[in-house]
Amino acid sequence: MSRLAEHEVAGDPVGAGPSGPEGAYDGLRIRALTKSFGSYTAVRSLDLDIPRGSFFALLGPSGCGKTTTLRMVAGLEQPTSGTITLAGEDITRTKPYRRPVNTVFQSYALFPHLDVAENVAFGLKRRKVKDVDAQVEAMLALVELETQATKKPAQLSGGQQQRVALARALINRPEVLLLDEPLGALDLKLRRSMQIEVKRIQTEVGLTFVHVTHDQEEAMTMADTVAVMNGGVVEQMGAPSELYENPRSTFVANFLGQSNLIEGTVRHRDADLVTVDMQGVTVSVPAHRVHTDGDRGWVGIRPEKVLIGEVGAELDAPGNTVPGGVITDVSFVGVSTQYLVRMPWGQELQVFAQNTGRQRMFAHGEQVELSWRPEYAFLLDALQDAAAGADRASG
Repeated sequence: MSRLAEHEVAGDPVGAGPSGPEGAYDGLRIRALTKSFGSYTAVRSLDLDIPRGSFFALLGPSGCGKTTTLRMVAGLEQPTSGTITLAGEDITRTKPYRRPVNTVFQSYALFPHLDVAENVAFGLKRRKVKDVDAQVEAMLALVELETQATKKPAQLSGGQQQRVALARALINRPEVLLLDEPLGALDLKLRRSMQIEVKRIQTEVGLTFVHVTHDQEEAMTMADTVAVMNGGVVEQMGAPSELYENPRSTFVANFLGQSNLIEGTVRHRDADLVTVDMQGVTVSVPAHRVHTDGDRGWVGIRPEKVLIGEVGAELDAPGNTVPGGVITDVSFVGVSTQYLVRMPWGQELQVFAQNTGRQRMFAHGEQVELSWRPEYAFLLDALQDAAAGADRASG
């Protein structure tokens, strides 16, 4: 079951959107969806509402259940229990070829003996649709491949092949387009340009896209809404900026970017602010960014939100100043310099300082002070593993 009960309003699950006639939800609705393989449960009682016309991402490491969820929506896996409805119609047991969905895979799955136009037209010709050429021409224009229509897939770049795969799926006008790690085979530079391209196409056609990925940057760049999955359930769901700025679990804090998590004890709570003793330093956290009812928690702060300065320097972050740091590592990465700073209690904190030229670089072994504005901090449950989600290599 989703861990986001606090996001539910009047019993409605997260992501609830408009309903169609007679109260039927016009998007993709998943209820209590479970999939077990023997004694292993890949997806656990999952509830999701994906609004029609949205770009939705299922994000998580390998084995979290995201691809299994996608395959159940496509009809390639049968749920152990639960239901899937699309535009008000129950498709839980519908054959894959009868579902109004199409899937784009990482492998593209193009027909090598057919040219680009023939690949795109394949589904329409199979259904004996009229005016195929005009529709193919319009779709190739959408993906900006009009000049490549007579080429075979082997003559195209990886990015062009991916656009052909998108065009072939979109020409069928599915209710939902499922994308299973579609950019995973591309190199980094091409992958980033294709992220923008796929989002442009989705905006133009206005169809529902459900995108599965382990790449946090890809999900945050492309999706309107991201559901972070872990162990077969949704850890947190929302807009990319919301998940990044205000994570509700250590897994989300670590999986989306990097976080400093520092043990602390709650000293005082009021309506707007919570005061925490963080290793002998008093810090403040806004009440709406506190996600634990206990007396102990992890004070979280993103590395780019931390300011670094010489001992006694005036830092532009009143409220949370932490003295006694010693720099143990310096990495220059162009737009920023990344520091590791060992604090008096022995923990190394990460600091990402933008290279604007307004501040000198610090050297290994220098003593420094750190500071951050209270509104950037968050507080998580101390019972959660501070390292959860930090190792994303398995994705």
